[in-house]
Amino acid sequence: MSAVLEFAGVTVRRGQATLLDGIDWTVRADERWVVLGPNGAGKTTLLQVASAQAHPTDGVAAVLEEVLGTVDVFELRPRIGLTSAALAERIPRSERVRDVVVSASYGVVGRWREDYDELDHDRAEELLVEVGVSHLVDRTFGTLSEGERKRVQIARALMTDPELLLLDEPAAGLDLGGREDLVNTLSVLANDPLSPATVLVSHHVEEIPPGFTHALLLREGAVVAAGPVDEVVTEEALGATFAMPLVLRREAGRFSARRRPRRHAD
Repeated sequence: MSAVLEFAGVTVRRGQATLLDGIDWTVRADERWVVLGPNGAGKTTLLQVASAQAHPTDGVAAVLEEVLGTVDVFELRPRIGLTSAALAERIPRSERVRDVVVSASYGVVGRWREDYDELDHDRAEELLVEVGVSHLVDRTFGTLSEGERKRVQIARALMTDPELLLLDEPAAGLDLGGREDLVNTLSVLANDPLSPATVLVSHHVEEIPPGFTHALLLREGAVVAAGPVDEVVTEEALGATFAMPLVLRREAGRFSARRRPRRHAD
């Protein structure tokens, strides 16, 4: 399988701060990656580079076989599906759900005078069915629950049939039920061979959907471990990533983690 992301020595600096430090990372077309790490680890910066929203200070970043700095990013970005809190904030609360999704065809947020054909509307409705919110098609975005908004954003991100899907903390702010619904939706997508290569950023192992194949662990802008989920999501690697001893469990394809209790002297 061809590489959709290929980072070699990618470093990002802002002033005196190093946000990413020499990242080597390859994502192939049939892979589903989760990126885990504490606050300030560099996860969002990594996704900004992967989505062609930011360039590395040093190193080489190839996105969909195009090297950043040598390609028109405005032609590259429509090939990437992205969900993020920043994008969600730009969606007008009065926008109907069908228009939130279909407007991705033009790469705009907030429908204006664009002209969409029947195929566009059919595609949008199919995606809303796929993510389980077809019943919301005529609701306005502002009336949706946080979990419903997340799933509508995923449908929007898939609208252009992207070659790469990037999800920046999609479960943030969700209650238990909303999180579980979202994880189930992402698991269905992950197990669909027609789905694009996917990168999911999270703080929590509980949010890793079954079907995700690989994990990248970040701490202070550097890679702690990267590779297949079974090899990387371990007590030792997670403990190093979050700087604390952890107890890790896995049941029915789902992970859970908690701090290892301190032993008290007799």
